[in-house]
Amino acid sequence: MTDFIYLYRGGQRSTPEQMQQTMQKWMGWMEGLRAKGHLKDGGYPLEETGKVVKGNPKAVTTDGPYAETKDIVGGFSIVTAKDLAEASQLSQGCPIFESGGLVEVRPIMKIGA
Repeated sequence: MTDFIYLYRGGQRSTPEQMQQTMQKWMGWMEGLRAKGHLKDGGYPLEETGKVVKGNPKAVTTDGPYAETKDIVGGFSIVTAKDLAEASQLSQGCPIFESGGLVEVRPIMKIGA
């Protein structure tokens, strides 16, 4: 089994009532992944504020993240799957698709061994 990160990008903001319903869908979807042994860690939403640091030779820090809404990472999870195809298939039930968002599925590189 290999570890993958799901980066949740974009998605439309909604009313408090819609957010409540959406959160229930997210919890159900993640519980399904957990029950099948795929969810390792996560369902971590990120705050909308932050800083962007550009490094060497001179470090520059600016307010951010500023990108198009569809590109902003709003959260992440760590899942385990046999390969990228299975990890991608598991992501297809994610509630973010209902609000126009997407899931970026990336293998986590093993360092050392």
